[in-house]
Amino acid sequence: MPSTPHILAPGILVSPQVSPDDLADLAGAGVRVLVSHRPDGEEPGQPSAHNMAGAAAAAGLRFVHIPVSGMPDAAAVSQTADVLKTLGTGEAILMFCRSGTRSTVAWALAMRALGRGEPDELRAAAAAAGYDLSRLPL
Repeated sequence: MPSTPHILAPGILVSPQVSPDDLADLAGAGVRVLVSHRPDGEEPGQPSAHNMAGAAAAAGLRFVHIPVSGMPDAAAVSQTADVLKTLGTGEAILMFCRSGTRSTVAWALAMRALGRGEPDELRAAAAAAGYDLSRLPL
């Protein structure tokens, strides 16, 4: 299992890079959707989105690749919001990137786009998970 995923909200988790070997454990822990905000080739040795998609399918997870370099753009925020809208009751989503920061930013911006959560609430949830969004315009 990767380093313990951080909870941003009920059913919404964030983590640094996960490996294909982690996915069966994540599925066993209730994760149903895996979102990678990491571009391929960002770091030597990181698993490709293609490999992660195959491993996710084998573990019974839906895999969504929304690569982000730097700050999430409008398209990445919209795609993240679309994934968040599809979660069913009792399902969990795990978003990841190299450190979890881009995924946390994408989550907060997507939540604002969906009208779910006030800026201070989202910043507090991110801070509780170990991510500082104090300078993020929400």
